[in-house]
Amino acid sequence: MTTVARTPGSLTVGPLRPVILRLAAPAVAMMACHFCFNLIDSIWVGRLIGPAALAAVSTAGFYVWVLLSLGEMVEVGLIAVAARRHGEGLPDAAARAAGAAVLYALAAGTVVSLLGFALTDELFRLMRVPREVAQLGHAYLDTWLLGGPLVFGFFAVEATFRASGDTRTPFLILTASVLLSIGLDPLLISGLGPFPRLGVAGAATASVLVRGGGCLIGIVIALRRGLIRLAAPDWGAVPTIFRVGAPLSLAGVLLSIIYMWLTRFTSQFGTAALAALGVGHKVEGLGFIAISGFALSASALVGQNLGARQGERARQAVRMTVSYCLVVTLTTAVAFLTVPRALVGLFTADPAVIADGSLYLRVIAFAQIGQTFEIILEGALAGAGYTFWPQTVSTALTLLRLPLAAWWSATIGLLGIWLALSVTAVARGGAMTLFWASGAWRRAAV
Repeated sequence: MTTVARTPGSLTVGPLRPVILRLAAPAVAMMACHFCFNLIDSIWVGRLIGPAALAAVSTAGFYVWVLLSLGEMVEVGLIAVAARRHGEGLPDAAARAAGAAVLYALAAGTVVSLLGFALTDELFRLMRVPREVAQLGHAYLDTWLLGGPLVFGFFAVEATFRASGDTRTPFLILTASVLLSIGLDPLLISGLGPFPRLGVAGAATASVLVRGGGCLIGIVIALRRGLIRLAAPDWGAVPTIFRVGAPLSLAGVLLSIIYMWLTRFTSQFGTAALAALGVGHKVEGLGFIAISGFALSASALVGQNLGARQGERARQAVRMTVSYCLVVTLTTAVAFLTVPRALVGLFTADPAVIADGSLYLRVIAFAQIGQTFEIILEGALAGAGYTFWPQTVSTALTLLRLPLAAWWSATIGLLGIWLALSVTAVARGGAMTLFWASGAWRRAAV
């Protein structure tokens, strides 16, 4: 029998509980950091400028979401490939794949940003937002797109660390970036001291400066540790990275486009409802932080253990990961039901926004459990390299939001749009559970 070498930080040995928590804790914190960038922008803009600017950041954020989802294609694919190589005891192959992924991500980020510049006007026309909201959103988005390539690159850097079992390093980089963003945002928005007054563009400037710096620092650290080989990239790994990551990534792109279309329905109920859609989506992200962090852990655990031919350990790891995450999402669901006005009030004092946003949170609370199963099992399936069919079904359920929102908003008003979001999220969770239970992911080749 051939003995597979275990690389430092291997996820294939030892008790699962400490391994899961060791991965999940910094991964959840890391997702919180990612989430905080737009959250910080929204809070400062809402407080310092007003509801129209808050709506602008929210609507512009839907294209930023497209950019981030495309960046996650590299992240998901690289985790599957590099984690499998680490599990097979081939760290050099993992480093060469990571090198190709970083270079590819920088190029892809440039292309996506250029497309964004070309399409910005059409995007705001598509969403049918008020003129003032569109102007402010244009300023925010144009600034954000300047940092697109480095944002893409950081996804590849993060994946490089996580695939090797290290979530601590990218977490520390992100934490420093978030703390800098908290301080820079009000300075650049209001023009305090020697800083220029840039308004909503100042919030975007702070975000891209700190994210871009984090990408460059991460690359330097990964090079020193031998986790990336830029001088000898394995370009042959890129098609596999794309094949594995594309379905999940494109599902995220589709979801952001769905929200753009939902903005068309929401705008008929006024600027307050439009701002509430963005605020509700961000507060909902409190549960999403935990779910996505645990999903990243599940992806790396499944990838390494399948590479080490330990399928049952992979299954057990996923079961435990879901159960731990439910502790968090049940708590957020209760908070959405009991104190929604206080949560929305963090962003604005406008009573109309608070009323519409509170309704959003009460309805979406029931989706927290469904999203736990949906996103963690999506991550586990992606770690196994099995993404096509799960994402095909997930995409169909996501598209269902449009006819449901159109139908229900015409009959029961704004509540109908919020219900369309919640019902389809629960349905996707059920679908991913069936795919995982089927065991077809065991036969996926990476």
